[in-house]
Amino acid sequence: MIRDRPIVKTRKLLTDSVIRAAKPGPKPYKLSDSGRLYLLVSTAGKKYWKLNYRLDHRDCTYAIGEYPHVGLQEARELRDAARKLISDGVHPEDHKKEAIRLRRLAEADTFWGVAEEWMAHKSPGWSPYYAKQVKTYLERYVRDGELGALPVSKVVALDVVRLIRGVASRATKSGAERKSVGAPSIAINLRQWCSSVFRYAVLTGRLGANPIADLQTKDLVIRPPVKNNRPLSSEEIRGLLAKLKEYKGARSVAIATELLLLTFVRTGELRAATWGEFSLSDAVWTIPAARMKVKGVGDHVVPLSLQVIALLRELASFRGCNKAGWLFPNARQADSCMSATTINRALERMGLNGEGSIGFSAHGFRGTASTLLNEMGFRYSVIESQLAHRDRNQVAATYNKAQYIPERIRMMQKWADYIDTLRF
Repeated sequence: MIRDRPIVKTRKLLTDSVIRAAKPGPKPYKLSDSGRLYLLVSTAGKKYWKLNYRLDHRDCTYAIGEYPHVGLQEARELRDAARKLISDGVHPEDHKKEAIRLRRLAEADTFWGVAEEWMAHKSPGWSPYYAKQVKTYLERYVRDGELGALPVSKVVALDVVRLIRGVASRATKSGAERKSVGAPSIAINLRQWCSSVFRYAVLTGRLGANPIADLQTKDLVIRPPVKNNRPLSSEEIRGLLAKLKEYKGARSVAIATELLLLTFVRTGELRAATWGEFSLSDAVWTIPAARMKVKGVGDHVVPLSLQVIALLRELASFRGCNKAGWLFPNARQADSCMSATTINRALERMGLNGEGSIGFSAHGFRGTASTLLNEMGFRYSVIESQLAHRDRNQVAATYNKAQYIPERIRMMQKWADYIDTLRF
């Protein structure tokens, strides 16, 4: 007599087509593979690889990853690696956490890891502009370069020398660089910042001594000659105003340029200005101390002439609100203010800056105002106060800041009125 054989049900392994076709249901459900590996399909349609196993007298589940970031073949390979750990009495999740911990420790001791810590430690005392400058250039040349991944204890002076000289005399662009020529000023800053990172590594016990302590900037970089803007003459201001009237670029850039002429603040102080710093009803602009180049002298007060208020009202009429409240938001980066080069590029287009010109840059408005205001008979100390130059006598600086306000109000209006006489 022939007995019927029992029916053996064979389990089909998952395929990519089956996984892709899996749709969400009213409840999460599983698609099983082999070796207790399965795909969990959520009610939202998300798909997660899981592995069930038993260890230490309890049932456990290990989350392998999300599909399709982790594909079918990779999930099986990770399952096999996890099963080997389990056979050795190790929970896969504990192993993953330990690997992450060790990797973070290793990263923390790289030159870039120490640089990040140093920036976090020092940046509270920096201006937002300087903090962004340090972060931008260290990311570009250290994090994204060869130096960043090296253990800080293995970095030698020659590594830094190659970096500094490469930046100072480069002939090709890399990353987000604007020009394919050397940048000596950036190279000088990088040498200073790298030395500070090494000192921080010494203070935190990762390093015995600063390997570039004896490196002199003059041995690494040929400093570019300092170009001091000569002041504009009255006729040159007249020409500038005529060109501003005909300027074909963004109206906001023309307004920013004219505001620099009328207020002669530093370019960065204007570019990063926010509407909350202004009181048009009181005709005053208060620049917070944190944004000033000169530290330790408090907020800087800029009296607003009628002409400046008119420009600000015009700017407000077509400038929509932006998240940070900047007067001059960056047209390309929503989270930033106007670029540091925008006004100088406008001056180039007007023939005042660049090759073959008189070499006048945005910073030159300060020297222009200082020269002409002195010629107009205003007191030197009042002009210097309005320029926010540091008084070495801190007590006198505080006193003068308060005493000069009435004179500065009159001076700023007289200056704007004088500029009006040069129009067209």
